[in-house]
Amino acid sequence: MGAGIRVLAALLAALAAATAGVTAQLRQDYYAAVCPDLESIVRAAVSKKVQAQPVAVGATIRLFFHDCFVEVRASSSSSSTTACVSDGPGRLAMLQLPACMQGCDASVILVSTGNNTAEKDHPSNLSLAGDGFDTVIQAKAAVDAVPACANQVSCADILALATRDVIELAGGPSYAVELGRLDGLVSMSTNVDGKLPPPSFNLDQLTSIFALNNLSQADMIALSAAHTVGFAHCSTFSDRIQPQSVDPTMNATYAEDLQAACPAGVDPNIALQLDPVTPQAFDNQYFANLVDGRGLFASDQVLFSDARSQPTVVAWAQNATAFEQAFVDAITRLGRVGVKTDPSLGDVRRDCAFLN
Repeated sequence: MGAGIRVLAALLAALAAATAGVTAQLRQDYYAAVCPDLESIVRAAVSKKVQAQPVAVGATIRLFFHDCFVEVRASSSSSSTTACVSDGPGRLAMLQLPACMQGCDASVILVSTGNNTAEKDHPSNLSLAGDGFDTVIQAKAAVDAVPACANQVSCADILALATRDVIELAGGPSYAVELGRLDGLVSMSTNVDGKLPPPSFNLDQLTSIFALNNLSQADMIALSAAHTVGFAHCSTFSDRIQPQSVDPTMNATYAEDLQAACPAGVDPNIALQLDPVTPQAFDNQYFANLVDGRGLFASDQVLFSDARSQPTVVAWAQNATAFEQAFVDAITRLGRVGVKTDPSLGDVRRDCAFLN
């Protein structure tokens, strides 16, 4: 009972600290004393993975987004909701408390167990490419192979570093990564419901779902440019290219190309590059594509077709430096969503796919 009370008290204290700005505990030199070569170790492992499988770039970025965006929040119509705390190694206790945060805690990497379906097996996450998970697993193995670093660095921080590294390897901006996240103790498929924006969202819906994570409309537009790399299955945009009802905001030639690549009855495993011009480069071509009507998803093209966001799209299509700075600011803020720094709410996993 004493241990349970201590966990409860720590949870309440951590939640109070979160509203006061617990993310201030993140810092770039968090591992300087225990693993000073961390960033070079991770970068080498990520570089090796990307050289072998270039698709790891888009896969890793998407994995980071899907991890951070699943943050459990208390409903505005209720003073409490089901929250999660550790009840010993590998076990969970459910309490009626203000919601604990998920967010950037590598919970998306945890595998399902006999009595729990994890986040990664939610329908919205089934298309997460295995190369994204493997990028983190390989980097974690490289870090733990160094005796001083073994079991010192969280999977959540390795994912954040790997995301930065794949972006840089693809020609995108390099940036300092804030560190100090602990790995989450909970991963439930039900927590994903309604947290990830589908490709059909309009501007208001996109703006609202990003705002729930304290991200602005400008942050949303910048982060959407992650679609400058990666792939998408035909089913995610097929409604826009129906022969008798092509989305009028889509470039006619682009629509014809997509129809040829994704005919009726196409193999559901077929996937197309998100950026038809520079598919392997992390650049501002994404915005130039939108200006030209070549956004693959409705949620991409709406950023140009809606007059409220169009000026930002046009500006970043013309100014790569301005876009890169906005992207760095946005992904840094994304990396602060729901982080755990209190040991009662997280730990450093020995294996990223399993609780300790």
